[in-house]
Amino acid sequence: MSYRIRVESSADRDLKHLPEKVAQRVDRKLDELAENPLPRGAIKLKGYADTVWRVRVGDYRIVYTINTEEKLVKVFGVLPRPKAYRR
Repeated sequence: MSYRIRVESSADRDLKHLPEKVAQRVDRKLDELAENPLPRGAIKLKGYADTVWRVRVGDYRIVYTINTEEKLVKVFGVLPRPKAYRR
């Protein structure tokens, strides 16, 4: 079963500032997340009220949550590694 991907406005802004090749890789990874929201290499982040996951795409991180009841993956950040873990 496929999940729907919802890219929040903050992640949409991040995507617009990515280099073209990186943006293409992120798009492919988002397609993969629709099929499997917890791929190999997905890590649960600590210190958030909700369960937040991240997956690596080169030097960038896709930060997202999963709603299994609604079959929804909500992406709220696509950031370079140093910025991905700041709140």
